[in-house]
Amino acid sequence: MGSKQPVSVLVVIHSRNGQVLLLERADKPGYWQSVTGSREGDEDLIDTARREVAEETGLDASRFELSDWQIVNRYEIYAHWRHRYQEGVTHNDEHVFGLMLDEPCQVTLAPREHLGYRWMPWNQAAERVFSPSNAEALRMLPQRLGLTA
Repeated sequence: MGSKQPVSVLVVIHSRNGQVLLLERADKPGYWQSVTGSREGDEDLIDTARREVAEETGLDASRFELSDWQIVNRYEIYAHWRHRYQEGVTHNDEHVFGLMLDEPCQVTLAPREHLGYRWMPWNQAAERVFSPSNAEALRMLPQRLGLTA
């Protein structure tokens, strides 16, 4: 069994006009998502978000507007990923953040984690992601940005 904490972040990386960055998982080709990752040690969740953004995209979150959306999703961990956690852990608390860039940009992927990336409109991204909580966060983006849906 693993030692991963059942506390994670979901970071929706987006541009001011609602374009969203999605990453394709290396361990599950065809599974698209926003940046995600578990807290390490007792780090603050905003630091977890910054670290995961840097690890997964090469972006320095301190150069952009990183905001805590004050949303926590509790969900059952998919069976094929439970081995990463201590025995008996079945649920995770996911804290949602947003990272706003002026416009889409190139990113540098962590090759062991992701196969590719795409920028796309928020509504298309919400249809593409495999995670219901990720899709829900993406559907909140127009309101957060003051866009017409």
